[in-house]
Amino acid sequence: MNNEIHNRKYLKEFRKELRNNPTKAETKLWKALRKSQLDGRKFRRQQSIENYIVDFYCPSEKLIVEVDGEVHDNFVNSEYDFKRTE
Repeated sequence: MNNEIHNRKYLKEFRKELRNNPTKAETKLWKALRKSQLDGRKFRRQQSIENYIVDFYCPSEKLIVEVDGEVHDNFVNSEYDFKRTE
């Protein structure tokens, strides 16, 4: 893992806050992904990559999983999501 782009220190507290206050959808998905339950693949929760925090990240597959909910249903967040997706 490249520490220059992953888990930047200035995002640490925000990542922790997101992990401690997951949405219902994130909680449900995490129960299925944690402890390498998906074909032995390890997932991380609230991983930062560059200046963004992703909901779930599988390093071996370089796979990001985002779980969108009500927080994304406004213009400001949808614009941010669009930029992040690019």
